[in-house]
Amino acid sequence: MAAPVTHLLYLHGFRSSPRSTKARFVAEWVASHHPEVVWSCPALPASPLAAMRAIEDAIDGWPHRSMAVIGSSLGGYYATAVAERTGCRAVLLNPAVDPARDLAAHVGTTTTWHERAPFEFKAAYVDELRALAVPAITRPSRYHAVIAKGDEVLSWREMAGRYGGASIDLLEGGDHALSDFRAQWPAIVRFLGLDEA
Repeated sequence: MAAPVTHLLYLHGFRSSPRSTKARFVAEWVASHHPEVVWSCPALPASPLAAMRAIEDAIDGWPHRSMAVIGSSLGGYYATAVAERTGCRAVLLNPAVDPARDLAAHVGTTTTWHERAPFEFKAAYVDELRALAVPAITRPSRYHAVIAKGDEVLSWREMAGRYGGASIDLLEGGDHALSDFRAQWPAIVRFLGLDEA
């Protein structure tokens, strides 16, 4: 079993927030089962460059060997960048593989899912996403991905191909939001070296 994480970062997806169902579930689980684990779930700005600055601020001073990051959708793209920069473990939940391509159609004003707050996704942000691209993951053993074949937003084949060699829970059904996330959580806990106590 891997050494337990001491610091855990959660990165939400595009249009999402720390109020997402998965983020709140993980926050509550950590607080209840492992209150000694340092937890952070920053609200990520629309600008990928600003989002990465917020992430760097959140993990400033964290021990790379015992930290881990969980990223959902676009947060999975960011989590991959974090894992490659720090060498930490990463859990990816239906991770975006090429968000520069996928989000180019979303340039303009949109709203967040939970607060219904409007925000602008600028054309420049597409280039910022492209600049964060990781050519290929190194040390696939650092990664655990949960990928739903029923994802209505992203291609499960593309996601599985991107994280070849990693530990992958490939769900036959499911959806982009991973509505059955609680069922996947025990495997994630094991990967993080934590227990259910």
